[in-house]
Amino acid sequence: MTRSGSSHWEIGEGRSLDLTAPLIMGILNVTPDSFHDGGIHDEASSAIERAVQLVSEGADVVDVGGESTRPGADRIDASEQIRRTVGVIAGLRARSDVAISIDTTLASVAEAALEAGADIINDVSAGTDDPAIFDLAAAARCGLILMHRLKRPSEDTWSDQYHEEPDYGVSGVVDSVRAALSERVDAARSAGVSEAAIVVDPGLGFGKSVDQNLELLSGVPRLSADGRPVLVGASRKSFIGAVSGGEGPGDRLPGSLAAATIAVCGGASLIRTHDVLETARAVRLACLARGPAEGWMGTSGGC
Repeated sequence: MTRSGSSHWEIGEGRSLDLTAPLIMGILNVTPDSFHDGGIHDEASSAIERAVQLVSEGADVVDVGGESTRPGADRIDASEQIRRTVGVIAGLRARSDVAISIDTTLASVAEAALEAGADIINDVSAGTDDPAIFDLAAAARCGLILMHRLKRPSEDTWSDQYHEEPDYGVSGVVDSVRAALSERVDAARSAGVSEAAIVVDPGLGFGKSVDQNLELLSGVPRLSADGRPVLVGASRKSFIGAVSGGEGPGDRLPGSLAAATIAVCGGASLIRTHDVLETARAVRLACLARGPAEGWMGTSGGC
């Protein structure tokens, strides 16, 4: 038995990723304003070298983004996102066959990225910003990640700065997020996207308080209970600092590794991280400690 009920993630014509063990997605932001690595790799040559480094450290997927989605971030138009990302994707593809995802909510950006060599669309709006992204994913037969968010980044705030918890109703944050993601999966499938191409992401940090993020992290077994692969991206986010200490993103590696371990023990199929080498080692240890006797998830759905 696999962790999430499906052993492979379809990301293109004749191409898939094995999900029998957790995969590592390395973050590559080619932006001036991302919360942790903004401005570090905004030149294409630097970004390509960083991408190659992520692969050497153990990244199974490199996630390239040209628009920050941190709280308060401004919308970046399609032409600028394309300018920032397409050359980097093409340059990485020329040097590696690693799976590449484009982090965007706009179909035109995703289409340009796919043409440059990307395999996956990572849409933090789950198709609500630009519904045409579903038609594109269906036609391209690429991988598709659908993330839950409560509001647009420009309207959001940091998880540790909410004066009142975001309202997820009587069902609570885990069941509410699960239901919302299921609705977006149904919408993608109605547009022709293959079930086997879809991964869901609960959107830690996007419209959730510190406590709600912790609930979602511990709720990964419920999020993956229907057999759909789950991606968890907790890396260096503000709720990590609020719980484990560390005033800024640069101080949050230990908490981020703990969150990654909790997620994979709960059944997450992918971990999105700024710190590929360290996360890959932590995840490998969790896998080895779990052992082969019951399969990854076993019967308990946790470590």
